[in-house]
Amino acid sequence: MSIFKARVKEFEDVLAGPQDSIDLNQLRKLAFNGVPDVQSFRALSWKLLLGYLGPRRSSWTTTLAQKRALYKQFIEELVLPPGHSSNGASVDGGDGDKVDSGGVGLQDHPLSEGPESAWNTFFNDNEFLLQIDKDVRRLCPDISFFQQPTDYPCEIVVHSKGEHGRRLHERVVPAVLSSANVERKGLGMTKINLITKRSVENYAAMEEGQEAHWEVVQRILFIYAKLNPGQGYVQGMNEIVGPIYYVMASDPDLSYRAHAEADCFFSFTALMSEIRDFFIKTLDDAEGGIKFMMARLSNMLKSKDLSIYELLRSQELHPQYYSFRWLTLLLSQEFPLPDVLRIWDSVFADEQRFDFLIKICCSMILIQREAILENDFASNVKLLQNYPPIDINVVIAHARSLA
Repeated sequence: MSIFKARVKEFEDVLAGPQDSIDLNQLRKLAFNGVPDVQSFRALSWKLLLGYLGPRRSSWTTTLAQKRALYKQFIEELVLPPGHSSNGASVDGGDGDKVDSGGVGLQDHPLSEGPESAWNTFFNDNEFLLQIDKDVRRLCPDISFFQQPTDYPCEIVVHSKGEHGRRLHERVVPAVLSSANVERKGLGMTKINLITKRSVENYAAMEEGQEAHWEVVQRILFIYAKLNPGQGYVQGMNEIVGPIYYVMASDPDLSYRAHAEADCFFSFTALMSEIRDFFIKTLDDAEGGIKFMMARLSNMLKSKDLSIYELLRSQELHPQYYSFRWLTLLLSQEFPLPDVLRIWDSVFADEQRFDFLIKICCSMILIQREAILENDFASNVKLLQNYPPIDINVVIAHARSLA
């Protein structure tokens, strides 16, 4: 039996064996060495390692049904325009006012400026939707996947019947000018740059009845931001959700792939609960904050190779110039997507979660030792901000060798 077939058999025994309870310790050991890109191994392993699914297989059907129904509710309540239900039936317009799907109650007129107005919230959402729209339209540009139509579009969104606003990208006003004057209460006129001007690389939206994968990711991020108002949407979250969605939406098991959006949302939410401190500036210095993580990387580099550490320090090449992005985005910007998936197998399988991420980052620097010691400041910045192509298995093997 080949090594690959033997590894597939090991995953089959853990994930599809006769026992009801998955041995998570055994799964971690296997996944740490990379999940074979066959069957539903990676999608299922990530759901388990991130805690979306519990170890008892008999609980999965109920968990998935409940979570998927809850996500459909999120879409109906947070994505559909105010005063409209998913089936076009009458909805409550507030204070018991019934309205049909084509109208709104007096409490919720689109021109209402009251803070409790659903329409007021609807328009305010566009502030962060603008940034999400910009970011998801250029997700993973090295592959065409996110530009392609999904086989499982959200029916209540893509069949808008001419109603504007169900599809989130329609709410973002395309920029004609490069800037505009916007009045903000109490601040007078403020000049802002309109960042919705489409560049040629930006992905296009699909026709009525269809939607591209990037549109699905946009909806996931929008709902996450709505449900987490204290944090909202922060640029870079698109790079975290992208690989998770890719894995779920590429699941060979079509019964799972059909629910990729909901499953991705809850897996992403589980991961964000662990790394949310990376995205909150006030927590930079906290134990889970990004400055703390960068300091840990610097200390590891200092202990492993004092020469490189001293050189980077003398060049004033501070960790935030390169490792801020490495750590915040879990290396999703530094390597091609297949390599990112392989890295994340190990990172998600690590019980200490981000200890191994720091080791990978340290190895990336140590592997380039000769070049770094010869380079000046500018060359080293370029090297570390645009990491050269490399066999990812070499990096991971090096990281594993770091005691």
